[in-house]
Amino acid sequence: MPKLWSETIETHRREVNDAILETTASLAGQHGLRGVTMSQIAEQVGIGRATLYKYFNDVEAILVAWHERHVAAHLALLVELRDRASTPLDRLRTVIEGYALILYEIAREHGARDVTALVHEGHHHARAERNLHQLILDLIVEAVSSGDVRDDIAAEELVAYCTHSVSAASVLPSTDAVHRLVGVVLAGLRPQGAVGR
Repeated sequence: MPKLWSETIETHRREVNDAILETTASLAGQHGLRGVTMSQIAEQVGIGRATLYKYFNDVEAILVAWHERHVAAHLALLVELRDRASTPLDRLRTVIEGYALILYEIAREHGARDVTALVHEGHHHARAERNLHQLILDLIVEAVSSGDVRDDIAAEELVAYCTHSVSAASVLPSTDAVHRLVGVVLAGLRPQGAVGR
């Protein structure tokens, strides 16, 4: 097959796949997971059901793929934010704040609880959690070494503190509230006696 033709086919497949993912997430957000059928998705995307089944077996598989794509993009964004900051404390602050804002935005965009429950189970979610955990752990260890983060509590415990505390961003009413939450989380990471640092 000529290279141009294979690139055109691959581009088309990617575009159809993206349309399937975004359409399904949108429909699930509007109608809930149980309110979405493969027929609805195929119709909205503008493809036949047989074509849709060549890409995915069911609605759940589509939503899992959609979630994996978004998680990868979010982790890439956090790494980019980390790499732009200059000091260990700035890197940690930037990543924690970026994560909090991601959680806030996700809650605003995709409020359907059954969709959230589905995509937060299984091996793909566990892998994403491990990657996020490692990213924050590395930043905490670095900030402990620079004296910016307390060393009287194990770094693993501080990661759990950060991730669980920041998860409250998903129920906050505004980005200002998210920034205040991040400030409180960071205050809890300061070395003892470092008030005002």
